[in-house]
Formats: sequence, C-alpha cells, structure tokens
Amino acid sequence: MKIKTAEFIVSNSEVDKCPKDQIPEYAFIGRSNVGKSSLINMITNHKNLAKISGRPGKTQLINHFLINKEWFLVDLPGYGYAKVSKTAKRKFQKFITNYFEKRIQLVSAFVLVDIRHEPQKIDLEFMEYLGVSQVPFSIIFTKADKLKPLAIERNVEAYCKKLLETWEAVPNHFVTSSSKTIGRDEVLQYIQDTNTEIEALR
Repeated sequence: MKIKTAEFIVSNSEVDKCPKDQIPEYAFIGRSNVGKSSLINMITNHKNLAKISGRPGKTQLINHFLINKEWFLVDLPGYGYAKVSKTAKRKFQKFITNYFEKRIQLVSAFVLVDIRHEPQKIDLEFMEYLGVSQVPFSIIFTKADKLKPLAIERNVEAYCKKLLETWEAVPNHFVTSSSKTIGRDEVLQYIQDTNTEIEALR
C-alpha cells in the first residue's frame, strides 16, 4: 500500500462524536512510552502527523486520521505510566473501553509492545481484555533497532511462549522500528489485505 494522503480529521473524548463514515478503522494503542507517535508517523510517511513528546502520556484523546481517503488510523491514549492525575487517567481509560466496545467501524486494534522488555503485566491484561471483548488485534513490537537480530528473535519467541500460557494461538504480530522503517510494508500490507477482504464481503 502506498500512502498518498494522510490527514487529521478530529480529536475528541466521546465515541459518539467520532466520524460517522462507514469505512474501516484501525486503532493503535500501547503503554505511554512505547513509541506510538513515532510509529504512526513512520507508517504514514508523515513526520508530524502524530505529535511526538518527550513527556509520556501526551495523547489523551481519540485522534482520527483519514488515510488515502479509504480508512481511518486511530491514535488512542496510552495506558500506564502516564504522568497525569488519577482522575484524568480514569476518564480516558473509560473512553478507551467505550471506544472498543461501541465503535462498530473498528476492524482491528494494534497493541504496541516495546521489544526490549519481557512481557509486562499491563500489556498482557489489556490483550486479555480485548480477547474477552472479542476485539480483533495484532501485536506490534516496537524499537527493534535497539536490539541485534538474534536478541529480537529471542525476545519475540519468549513473548509468544508467555502468550501461549493463556492463549490457544499467538496473535498476529509484527516487528518494527520507526527510525529504520522496519515493518512498515508488512503492517500496511496487512491493512490493505484486510480492507480488500471487507470490500469483497459488501
């Protein structure tokens, strides 16, 4: 898939105010310091589409970006480690769950995980929530440029082994690096193939 256009449409904290367009939607979410904005900019080939901040937890709204006028990329608030008040955290955690439970346009979520670390409880619990809620998702391992190839392979295998303790099968997953543009084509191909399948069913 070639990204021809990527434009910001709207930010809000209420699912009912999200775009009404009946087109496929893909949501990106992860811990607050996982490199989500950098990944979104890399995937869309736009340096400043998603705002990057040195302060984790910057994204606190549901952000819709229209890609190629064909599908929405949705940037969701990160979970965990965000330096915001407990009241603010409860508020955006609530509209995150509202989004996943009410948004009928959502085709798939992408859960971002830092490949350098062992499986984190907060990530595993969030994936379990998506599974129980029957929300399709893929895992995107980020920051692959920080490790050597063998370490990447070892960490992905360890993560998959951990998932198989509670999952019947390992979710679809990608290895990426925003600075090295690793994994971009694979993620976009997955979205394109999924969109084609959806269109064929209409």
